[in-house]
Amino acid sequence: MASGRTPCHGVLLLEKPAGYSSTQAVARAKRFLSAEKAGHTGTLDPFATGLLPVVFGEATKFSRFLIDARKAYDAVLALGVETTTGDPEGAVTARREATSDPARIDAVLAGFVGHQQQTPPMHSALHVNGKRLYEYARAGEEVERAARPIEIESLERLFLREGELGIRVACSKGTYIRSLAMDIGRALGCGASLVALRRTGVGPFRVDDATPLARLEEDPAGVRAALLPPEALVAGLPRLEASAEDARRFSHGQAIGCEGAPAEAEMAVFAPDGRFLGVGLAGAGGMLAPMRLVASRNEPGCP
Repeated sequence: MASGRTPCHGVLLLEKPAGYSSTQAVARAKRFLSAEKAGHTGTLDPFATGLLPVVFGEATKFSRFLIDARKAYDAVLALGVETTTGDPEGAVTARREATSDPARIDAVLAGFVGHQQQTPPMHSALHVNGKRLYEYARAGEEVERAARPIEIESLERLFLREGELGIRVACSKGTYIRSLAMDIGRALGCGASLVALRRTGVGPFRVDDATPLARLEEDPAGVRAALLPPEALVAGLPRLEASAEDARRFSHGQAIGCEGAPAEAEMAVFAPDGRFLGVGLAGAGGMLAPMRLVASRNEPGCP
């Protein structure tokens, strides 16, 4: 491993194991790739596993497109068991007889599909009045949290055995699976908490394509080769192929023409040679104003 930090630009699909916070996983990725700048695109709790996209260098400018993306999870609920945190890290507060009727469970799960309001759990990283909720919780304080709109796109039962319920969830950003588990338990009348959580998808990316954290130390060169380019983060945006002159102007922070684009539409802009230049916002009069620009001709990877 190199001793100094080097420019590193791109996206690493990382498979996070249990026992690491998202920040710790990113720190290891940054260290083993000797990268100057890194971040992630959505927190996973330490007990959770699965897909954690890590962004390096210029890719950090476009991380919000994954933060805002839909997520997919596989989760295991302990029916009849409630904890202080709603997950395995908390103390058990109640035990009841677990529901064992698959038809009833399926009916309850179906009732959670769609748009709804969800109250964030106290043991979460959400900021309220300048502090994270888990900081209040650790101090024994309960603070008022506003419910937030979320969408459960799909929710299905994977298995039901010995008091454990396996579910598969596709949901909008901002959805807390821990809160969903507790809400399912309340709807069933027996209570529930998370036993295991695995994130299987973020936007277009899947955990099957992710690199295990252990491989960072074993094969850093191979991991570097696996980096996706920054534009992978904006693959869902309309693509504008700019002329050479428009590419020059856009890269210097000037608006360019985007005839036919609806107002407020975001577009990914590319130079004639295929280089990703950044993202622009369409305004009135058919002009596209730069929002986030790639600083220079940075290729994916870590030299």
